[in-house]
Amino acid sequence: MSPPRRREGTARGEPPPRVLIDRESLARHVERIAGEITADHPERVVLVGVLKGALIFLADLARAITDVDVTVDFLAISRYAPDSGRVRILKDLEVDVEGRDVVIVEDLVDTGLTIAYLLSHVQERAPRSLDVCTLLDRPERRIVPQTVRYVGQQIDDVFVLGYGLHYADLYRNVPYIVEVDRRVVLERPEAYVDALYAGESETIGGSQRSLHSGRPVVD
Repeated sequence: MSPPRRREGTARGEPPPRVLIDRESLARHVERIAGEITADHPERVVLVGVLKGALIFLADLARAITDVDVTVDFLAISRYAPDSGRVRILKDLEVDVEGRDVVIVEDLVDTGLTIAYLLSHVQERAPRSLDVCTLLDRPERRIVPQTVRYVGQQIDDVFVLGYGLHYADLYRNVPYIVEVDRRVVLERPEAYVDALYAGESETIGGSQRSLHSGRPVVD
């Protein structure tokens, strides 16, 4: 058997991806948040996922809430301009949420502009309660102050991919969250495909693993 390949970065020698949140940590965040939602809404709850980024997180979260009836619906939006907060609704709610407890589920709350718009949009449907849940919170970039009731983990102002998070629709199905070089991804969206999807054992950010072994890299 040939020795494992070592990829410290991309083929062009760019900085390697670094695992920011591994699988076990993600699972702990999901279980904790599921418990918090169950405690706050012991009868039933409507989880509204924001497509596409929140899909994987929402799926795991809904399955982790085992003692409460969960209704799932989705919103899909198109952003007109980065950091503008102006959005267009591509898919609206199908479930009647009037008089019900609703939690909007996001992958990442950043500037707060988009979630502020979505809160206002859903509030027009007269839910009994309305809260926000996010896997990741990046408060350093906040423009509009927002209360996020359920938070998986706060992160610094870093560029992250995986577990639903993407760039140019790549990397969504990486089963953990990696921090990558923003400049590299913006210039070449596919730059980290080989490093994150190769089938052979290799090194990412100084830690060796087989990407198909099911075991996360931990720095």
